[in-house]
Amino acid sequence: MPLPTDEKILALSNAILEKFEAVFGAHPGFRPAHAKGIMLNGSFTPTAEAAKLSRAPHLNRPSTPATVRFSNSTGIPVIPDNDPNADPRGCAVRFHLADRVHTDIVAHSANAFPARTGQDFLEFLSAIAATDLAHIPGSPLEKYLGTHPAALAFVQTPKPLPSSFARETYFALTAVRLINKDGAGRYGRFRLLPEAGNDHLEAAAAAATGPNYLFDEIEQRIAKEPVKFRVVAQLAEDGDTVDDVTVQWPDSRQLLELGKLSFTEPVLDEAHEQKQIIFDPIPRVDGIDASNDPLLELRAAVYLLSGRRRRSAPE
Repeated sequence: MPLPTDEKILALSNAILEKFEAVFGAHPGFRPAHAKGIMLNGSFTPTAEAAKLSRAPHLNRPSTPATVRFSNSTGIPVIPDNDPNADPRGCAVRFHLADRVHTDIVAHSANAFPARTGQDFLEFLSAIAATDLAHIPGSPLEKYLGTHPAALAFVQTPKPLPSSFARETYFALTAVRLINKDGAGRYGRFRLLPEAGNDHLEAAAAAATGPNYLFDEIEQRIAKEPVKFRVVAQLAEDGDTVDDVTVQWPDSRQLLELGKLSFTEPVLDEAHEQKQIIFDPIPRVDGIDASNDPLLELRAAVYLLSGRRRRSAPE
């Protein structure tokens, strides 16, 4: 991941990282968001339809090695899995195309995001940092939500606790342009759909779970059977907004199945690998082009800068 040369993007990225610390505290060696996570290894197998949509290598080969990281929200490494603030859950997938060559999908379990631009996101974090979350009325956060409908919609989006990381749907909100071997392109957004089906806990069942129930469950599950997801692309139609993560496309848009992910084993030396891997929201692969989403380059810079901090922290 190359670091952007735009000084404004770098300054805004560092300001966002500082605000994450103001909200969640400083936790050297961990991500500023989605700090608590677990990684698995497996493979991706594409469908025949995938090659018609994109010439990207992993959509045209028989199979490609893949790594997934499931995570809780917030930058708190010990947040209980049943804490309401642990949603939305994160899911990042790396497709290993060659030695030190890859492309990633970065997604979370809410089909919503609170801000279209980096400045809006910084202001959202600032409002949270300045608010006692036990006393919302009249707070800076309430005032911010009152003037930012996308952030209000994100906060109000239901986020029920999943029974398993393997039984949740994950949305990659950034649109990408998928280009086939003939040069034809179409915008789409990736989704990861669990083969085991979606399953969420009622309030009483959620309250009865332990602080590490999701991590314990996924370790037990993968010891018995692969964790499988279908990778689909929701395809845009003419007139759909493709450069704003706060705008969702209608449910009537086609979902084209691109292939299946099957994760079969934990990542070895996971503590080390957690510090090393930096998932990239920019595709950086032939056959998948980034859109003009104003958040995209900023997100990449935030991930890279936080990854460098993480790697430099003591073991």
